Amino acid sequence: MKLTKKSHSCVRLEKDGQTLVVDPGGFSEEDAALGADAILVTHEHPDHFDEFRLRAAMEDNPAARIWTLKAVAEKIAPAFPGRVHTVGHGDTFTAAGFDVQVHGELHAVIHPDIPRITNVGYLIDGGKLFHPGDALTVPDHPVETLMLPVMAPWNKISEVIDYVREVGPQRAYDIHDALLTDLARPVYDRQIGALGGAEHLRLAPGDSTEV
Repeated sequence: MKLTKKSHSCVRLEKDGQTLVVDPGGFSEEDAALGADAILVTHEHPDHFDEFRLRAAMEDNPAARIWTLKAVAEKIAPAFPGRVHTVGHGDTFTAAGFDVQVHGELHAVIHPDIPRITNVGYLIDGGKLFHPGDALTVPDHPVETLMLPVMAPWNKISEVIDYVREVGPQRAYDIHDALLTDLARPVYDRQIGALGGAEHLRLAPGDSTEV
């Protein structure tokens, strides 16, 4: 499949003429979801869920569908009857020709005083790619390509490194990186690459690769 990195946590996957987009949120490009046949949203935070971007994509392609958890589905489903599907941990489905398994239930802890919201990750095509959203969920399945939340208010680099070790992917590509400055990137690249135990890679927004 072709993987295209968009800004922050948004990625586009293309296979057999169909396009699947994950987390076209408010930190991603306004057209990040346009042209999608299917959209997956991991949770309700605005850097992952943006109603404007979802509405634009659904109106652009009347056949497009969204799969997401209940908190997001409740906000967007009334505008698109029958086109928004609610999923949770353990569910499996096919979206735009991609086989998807749902893993995880809760967002990572930001601070003990902040209530945790729900969050799901998506394992694509039997482990070819895993996008965890805002959690360090370890799926009970081998992962070839891990989309790695590299910098967030809820993590630190030691946790990121240990997460790569625990998942044990062949390679890890940075996501959740809008808050990471170019000055700091070499530090993250060096430490995650040296200690994570997997090939650590980074795509600039708009760049693509085959996975």
